[in-house]
Formats: sequence, C-alpha cells, structure tokens
Amino acid sequence: MKRLPILLAVAVLLSSPLAMAKTVNAVASFSILSDIVKQVGGEHVKVSTLVRPGGDPHSFEPSPQDSKLLLSQADVVFVSGLGLEGWLDRLVSASGYQGRVIIASQGTDTRQMEENGKKMTDPHAWNSMKNGVQYATNVMNALIAADPQDANYFRQRGTEYIRQLQKLDLWARMRFAAVPPQKRKVLTSHDAFGYFGHEYGVTFLAPAGFSTEAEASASDVASLIKQIKLEEVSAYFIENQTDSRLVKQIAVATGAKAGGELYPEALSSAHGPAATYVQAFKNNADALLASMK
Repeated sequence: MKRLPILLAVAVLLSSPLAMAKTVNAVASFSILSDIVKQVGGEHVKVSTLVRPGGDPHSFEPSPQDSKLLLSQADVVFVSGLGLEGWLDRLVSASGYQGRVIIASQGTDTRQMEENGKKMTDPHAWNSMKNGVQYATNVMNALIAADPQDANYFRQRGTEYIRQLQKLDLWARMRFAAVPPQKRKVLTSHDAFGYFGHEYGVTFLAPAGFSTEAEASASDVASLIKQIKLEEVSAYFIENQTDSRLVKQIAVATGAKAGGELYPEALSSAHGPAATYVQAFKNNADALLASMK
C-alpha cells in the first residue's frame, strides 16, 4: 500500500501536458519555407531541408539519402506548391512516405505569367510578404494538427511571427511608394520577383522566365536590351542561386550598374545577410531601394 502514492504520481506525471509534449519531425522543400517552419515551430519542431541555402529549387535533383533519411522519417512534409517542386512527386513515391504533404501556398493570391507562349502560375508567391503571412498561417495550422498537445505554443509563436511579417509588408509598401514610379525599374537574372513587383510597384526585367532552367533566346535578349535602354533601367542585380553571366552581359550592353545580390528563392548561409526569410526580404528591399536613389 505504501507504493500506491508513487504509482499515482507517475500516472499523473505521464498524463500531464509536459509529458505528452513531442517534437514534430518536419521536412521542408527549400530553405525559405524551412525557415518559416522553424520560426513557427520553435523547440517543438525539428526541420530537415531538401534544397539547402544557396540551392536552386527548380533544378534540384533528389538523392537516395533524401528519400531514406528525410521523407521516410517525417511526420509532416511542407512544400510551396504552384509547380515549384517538379521533382517532389518522384521523391515522395520513392520514399514510401504516407503522411501529410502541406502545400504552404494554399490560399495565396496567385498571378499568371507566360512562359514559351503558355500561361502558367508564377510559383514564387512568398516574395509578396502578404502571401508570406498566408504561408506562416498554413504552417501554424499544420503544426497544430500534427501536434495538438502543443497547439497553444504553435499558436502563440505563429501569431507573433505573422505580426512581424505584416509589419514588414507595411514597411515595404511605404518605402517603395515614396520612390517615383519611373525609378522603380531593375534588371534581374530570371523572373522570380513578379509578386514583389505587383505588391510594391516595382518593374522587374529579366532575360529568363520563372524557372532558372529556362534559356533566353538571342531575340529575347536583344528585345530586352532594347527595352532596358528605352525605359532607362539603371541597375542590375544578380541572384544568389543563379548563373549571373547573362545578366552581366546585358548590363554591359545597356550601361546598367551593379546593384548587389538578391535572395529570391534561397537563403544565404547562417552567417550571411539573408539567413532567414525576414532577413532575405529586408535585404532584397533595402538593396532595391538603394539602387533607386
């Protein structure tokens, strides 16, 4: 009989919220989305990233290790969707993963674009911070569903993070609105900033389409050079995950000056200027604004 209180104490401890707290094993398709999951999930989520910082989500080739070590052990998989991860279905099939695949872009305001004469959805939705808020909301709801015991934790962190993104969106709108429209024009490597341009009134010109795997034809480049001269575009930017040679050649032909490096679809290393989604967006906005003075 003397041992009964101890057994009861153990039973109470095992049934307590603290004892039932868990760590969600999550996989995110690329580094920007991975950071959003980390910011919302905090200490209750372990995130593995398929396309790591500096990597290109368009041309990524999954390895057997990605299948075996990541997806087969995941509680939940996060992808951006909208056609960004064309390699994902093969990877999920090869891994035997049977869990949930969360499309983080669900519910965002999408835009259409033309690629090789065909209309398609622009996959770079996160480059609008308004859409970034929706990404964070979807991540928060998915983590709550995966780990209901820690729902309050995810809800608190998610709400605070969403407020931060909303403030950043307002900041960008105000800053770009203060720049004359004729100065809000820049040259980039590929068409990854359509959502950014739509939200903040910036015109982006690029030799390649939405995918870094697309190649610009000689006639496309010639037309772009003519347009850049006509519209007096004064600055060009390279992107951290793309080959910059073509955009630099166009800059030489047009007289555009180097504006710096942008991070449209891959974060920098942990010690770089764009180690998080918030830092990448702020870095991109600051660099663009500096070129428009």
